[in-house]
Amino acid sequence: MGCGWLGLPLAKSFLDEGYTVHGSTTSEKKLSILKKEGIQPFLISLSEEGPKGSVLHFLKDVDSIIINVPPKLRGGNRENYVEKIRGLYNAIKASSVQKIVFVSSTSVYGDIDGEVTEDTIPRPSTESGRQLLVTEDIFGNDSELQTTIVRFGGLIGPNRHPVTMLSGRTRLANGAAPINLIHLDDCINILKNIVEQGWWNEVFNAVYPDHPPKAKYYSMEAKKRGIPVPDYSKDAAQKGKKVLSGSLILVKKYRFNTSIHN
Repeated sequence: MGCGWLGLPLAKSFLDEGYTVHGSTTSEKKLSILKKEGIQPFLISLSEEGPKGSVLHFLKDVDSIIINVPPKLRGGNRENYVEKIRGLYNAIKASSVQKIVFVSSTSVYGDIDGEVTEDTIPRPSTESGRQLLVTEDIFGNDSELQTTIVRFGGLIGPNRHPVTMLSGRTRLANGAAPINLIHLDDCINILKNIVEQGWWNEVFNAVYPDHPPKAKYYSMEAKKRGIPVPDYSKDAAQKGKKVLSGSLILVKKYRFNTSIHN
C-alpha cells in the first residue's frame, strides 16, 4: 500500500523472488508504470471518510500487506491521518488479510535524550509522531491480526539525503546530537525479512548502527557532494536521541548492508 520512493523498489524486489505483488498508487499516470514492472496496479486513495478506489480487489487473495503511507502534516497540511488509516483498517478487517507490516517512524519517540530502544516509552513531540503512535495501536491492539511495526529512522538513498536541505543554512542547532538514518536498501531488506522469516507481532527500530554528530556528518556529506557546508551553532552538550536497533541486531541477527556514509 503506497508505491512511492520506498514502496516501488520494495515491490520490484519481491517480484524478483517470484511473489505476486499488488501495488497501490493515488496517480492514474503511475498505473501504467506499475503494470510495466509486473506489479498488479490499483488506484486507491485514503481519506478520512474511508478508502476510495478498488481497495477490496487490492486486498483479495493477499497474504500480507505492507502499509507504507506516511502522514502529510508538513507545511499547511493538517490531515487526520489516524482516521485515514482507520478506514483502511476497517477494509482489512472485512478481508481475509491477517498479516500486517505498518511502516512507522522513530519520530514517535519525540525529543528523548540518550539511547532509545524498543522498550522505551514513546513520547512524540510532533503532530506527525502523535498520529503515527495512535495508528500503530489501531493494528497492534488487535489480537486477531499479526502486526509488525517498523520504526524507520531518516530515509536516505537515490536522490534523497537530508544534507541537500541543510546545505548552506546557518546557525543550525544541536550539532552535537547523534544522527539516526537508514539507507533504502536496508529498508527493503528488513521489510522482506519480516515477511519471509515470519517476524510477526514485533516492534522494530530500524536505524543504521552508526550515530556520528550531526555537524560532523552533514559537513562531510556536503563536501562529498561539492555543496555548501551547513553551519551549526557551537554547543558542547550532546543532546538528542540515539535510536538503537536492538531487536533487529541482537535478537534477529540482522546485519545492515548499506552504510550511511556511501
